[in-house]
Amino acid sequence: MKHRETLIKNNPLKYEMRRKMISTPLLHNDNLLYNELGDIMLEIIKYLIFGLIQGLTEPLPISSSGHLVVLRYVFNTDAFDDLTFEIFLNFASFIAIFFLFRKDIFRLITSFFKYIFKKESRQTPEVKDDFKYCWLVVLGSIPAAIAGILFKDFIEGKLSNIKFLGVAFLITALLLYLVRKLNGNKKDKNITIKDAIIIGLFQMVALIPGISRSGAVLVGCLLRRLDRDSALRYAFMLYLPVSIGSFILSIPDIMEMDATLTIPYGVGFIASLVMTYFASIWFFGIVKKGRLAKFSIYLVVLASIILLFI
Repeated sequence: MKHRETLIKNNPLKYEMRRKMISTPLLHNDNLLYNELGDIMLEIIKYLIFGLIQGLTEPLPISSSGHLVVLRYVFNTDAFDDLTFEIFLNFASFIAIFFLFRKDIFRLITSFFKYIFKKESRQTPEVKDDFKYCWLVVLGSIPAAIAGILFKDFIEGKLSNIKFLGVAFLITALLLYLVRKLNGNKKDKNITIKDAIIIGLFQMVALIPGISRSGAVLVGCLLRRLDRDSALRYAFMLYLPVSIGSFILSIPDIMEMDATLTIPYGVGFIASLVMTYFASIWFFGIVKKGRLAKFSIYLVVLASIILLFI
């Protein structure tokens, strides 16, 4: 009796668990344990799948957000309808892309501050060109930022229809097909304010589910006669401010995240980071070889399935 009173006083939770185990048949306890472990594993697998899909589709011109809508619809679930987790995975993709372009980014940042704080460096062509490039990245990010603030609710509420998504996939497929062979002669230093604004408008259109952000921006770059290397670099540089802004805005929600989601979120984060890294490298090779038609074919097949059978 004295031992029981001490246990209740010092560790009531442990006492309650022991009491239940004693009063509950052993087989029933085993079944409960197996069921709980099964639920945990299913939850982790769900977030792993989400991370892999997000990581694969984020750098590719096939719309990551559109694929998640299709996934939710096909499996009739809201399991992938977690905006905080989606932004969390986007940040994983950001880290992967940042790593891939780390040399360019560090060079641009260094040149940017050299231009501001060292007057003598302003006459250096490389520093001057890099400073201009930084501002053109900011300028190209503005249209999507403004449209996202003004039309976010409308886009999420009215344009996430599965049939509309099929049409958007077809539009992306057509755009990719039209620019598949384009390879201009403009380098990073040749990008103009007009180029940045027009390309930024393409990124703004990509707020519509089913219109790929990387695809739309790449199309805009190629139509403005950037060469493929410069088009890829500018397209992914424009992704960085958007990703950082989304993550900063979601920090309060992440701080309030349920502690039980730490492991599933972590698994999804790592899956997204690794998958984005390898998918990006593969995508760069496809673009440089002028084989964007591969993605057009895939999107036409996917859109046809959606419009005809879903």
